[in-house]
Amino acid sequence: MFDLAVFGSLFLTLFVIMDPPGITPIFLALTSGRPTRVQKRMAFQAVCVAFGVIALFGVLGHEILNYLHVSVPALMIAGGLLLLLIALDLLTGKTDEPKQTKDVNVALVPLGMPLLAGPGAIVSVILAVQKADTVGAQVSVWVAILAIHLVLWVAMRYSLLIIRVIKDGGVVLVTRLAGMMLSAIAVQQIINGVTQVIKAA
Repeated sequence: MFDLAVFGSLFLTLFVIMDPPGITPIFLALTSGRPTRVQKRMAFQAVCVAFGVIALFGVLGHEILNYLHVSVPALMIAGGLLLLLIALDLLTGKTDEPKQTKDVNVALVPLGMPLLAGPGAIVSVILAVQKADTVGAQVSVWVAILAIHLVLWVAMRYSLLIIRVIKDGGVVLVTRLAGMMLSAIAVQQIINGVTQVIKAA
């Protein structure tokens, strides 16, 4: 009934794309300045948003993209541009401003989407659901999706322990490093989208 190969393949793919260890410094940077209980809630919200988006595209992915006349490369480029804007804010310190720290729910954007539920993860899930031609394979796909979101929640939830060690100065350093990492991810995502457009032309 349960297809371990399908589960393992999708789980590893999503682990690489969604990158639980790599999301930790970005989560800390985007949620700094908030009470611990709020940060814990935001970690849970981000995972719920990501799961909701992934599940929606897993069920109706092709129909949604076809209805909107949006190609996968266009989705990748748009996601990359959005991430790049967030990365520039982290690098320049704009996320340290009180308005940014208190009023904006970063659990929705950019954490939930497009950082966690980005174009790469969405496309991988759409393809996995399409290839799963048996009940066992379908079950394995959805168990893998649930498992990676559980891992993401654990990574962000317990990354808050790091803040107690590195203090405010360390958070600023992590914020700048996260900005650099995120900008590189964004540029690579844009390059991948443009490359696919060129190949399809």
